Amino acid sequence: MHEGHTHDHGHGHDHDHGHGHEHGHEHTGAERRLALLKYMLDHNRHHAGELAEAADGLEADGAAEAARLIREGVAKLGEGNDSLERAIKLLEEGKEEH
Repeated sequence: MHEGHTHDHGHGHDHDHGHGHEHGHEHTGAERRLALLKYMLDHNRHHAGELAEAADGLEADGAAEAARLIREGVAKLGEGNDSLERAIKLLEEGKEEH
């Protein structure tokens, strides 16, 4: 069982970062890494959505340049997430040694 942690991002809710699961066997290092990659991809997407919402609020408050910069960052996060997703698919399909 993997230990998790929780933290408050200062916007009214906590995120549970637990990775707990049992399958009745010991995970290999490769299985643990793949599970972590999948978790991180989901986590990154969640935070990208939160950042996009923050940009909307900032723009509504008249901070258009800050909103633009945040959206630029979110787009870059999206590119990174796309690369991470492709790596995960390669590992799942067995096209890369793991």
